Amino acid sequence: MTFSPEVWDGVVRRLRLEVPEFDCEAFIDTLSVEARGDGLRISCPSTFHRDRIRSHYLGTLRDCVAKEMGGSVDLELSVREPTHAVRVRPAPSRQASVQPAAAPPPAPAPRVATRPIQRSLLPAQTFDSFIVGQCNSLAREASLAVVRDEEPLLSQLYLCAAPGLGKTHLARAICSEARANGKRPVYVSAESFTNEFLASLRSRQTALFKRKFRQDCDLLVVEDVAFLEGKQSTQLEFFHTVQHLRDAGRRTVFTGTRLPQSLTALDPSVRSQLADSYVATMGTPDAQVRRDILRATASAGGVRLPDESLDLLVESVRGSLRDLVSVLGQLVATASLSKKPIDRALTEEALAMQGADKLGSLPQLEITDVVQLVVHSFKTSQEEMSGKSRRKQVLVPRQLAMYLCRRYTDASLADIGRAFGRDHPSVRNAITKIERAILEKAPLRYQLEALVEQLDRAREPS
Repeated sequence: MTFSPEVWDGVVRRLRLEVPEFDCEAFIDTLSVEARGDGLRISCPSTFHRDRIRSHYLGTLRDCVAKEMGGSVDLELSVREPTHAVRVRPAPSRQASVQPAAAPPPAPAPRVATRPIQRSLLPAQTFDSFIVGQCNSLAREASLAVVRDEEPLLSQLYLCAAPGLGKTHLARAICSEARANGKRPVYVSAESFTNEFLASLRSRQTALFKRKFRQDCDLLVVEDVAFLEGKQSTQLEFFHTVQHLRDAGRRTVFTGTRLPQSLTALDPSVRSQLADSYVATMGTPDAQVRRDILRATASAGGVRLPDESLDLLVESVRGSLRDLVSVLGQLVATASLSKKPIDRALTEEALAMQGADKLGSLPQLEITDVVQLVVHSFKTSQEEMSGKSRRKQVLVPRQLAMYLCRRYTDASLADIGRAFGRDHPSVRNAITKIERAILEKAPLRYQLEALVEQLDRAREPS
């Protein structure tokens, strides 16, 4: 049978109108296709993916293939071996199959990464992998409350943040949590919602559209609602869809880069409906959140990131989390292609490629500056900090001060140790304890964030 990559591209376009965007990215985009006799072999990357396709989307997939090819086609689901091949290959002709091979097959082509390296570094977008800080803690708690039905009055949530600050991570985490709890979430961008609605009008299948977004939906997540501005017919359908879900006691989540009241090109009824949400804003991540994200992302990708490279990335990249991961991806790719270890010089090279500011743009502090801030914040004294007391009221501020001295001064571990009457291993041990504790203890993390904010202000030019 004749089957080309263009035909599969058409099938995928049809699938995107039927399958939620989240599932399309997770499952449909990972498929590879090969013509076999009078049918197609659909290869999946794992048994989990195959079972998911078989149980949820095989009928839809069969219909889309039939529409694109002008008739029904036999589909075979299989699990492929891990190779680089991901595109459609036409089956060999019958004539070629009966001729004896005159030469051994050519050597396989070298493996080529089919996705940007940053994507391979990213951990799964769940609540467990979401790095919490003062900039986003309220948004995370609200998201958890919505999906777990913990707050009866919190039935509608609006996540507002600039691009790249974690809205999509939380939106997808909500969907993952909902599925784990046996619910039927529908995740879609406002653009996909628009396209699906218009397609249903053209094909006169609005009943299927309404069933997907109303009857078969326990929780609706719509990203980037500003896309609806100026689209009157889609806004009307959106308004009635959301209202239907609310009347049925189901929950809705929206994301946007502007507050609902600022979406002035929306119909007033839709804008008022969105404004009725609980609005949780997400701010720019501070240094500690950026540090935690880099550690988690590097760890998830099996990358060892030296402290000096980590410090340099944290100080140099102050924009969105997307920018942060992009620079990390550039660094890992550079190390892999050049076969060099990740160090400060390679990190500076990666930063230069991304146009990031250098670390030297902000001055370093002195040990005494850090110690005085910590002493003042914890109502202790410099004598106690350098003394032998191991009371918690003294030990924790001392360890925090050592940790911050390492980050905000040029002092070596030995110099920091002398300032506190300790040796080099004691300082390293204190830093390690703080790094572990801030991942496990939210109150300590918030205390550290407050100190970091003050130290960052102290370094800014007047």
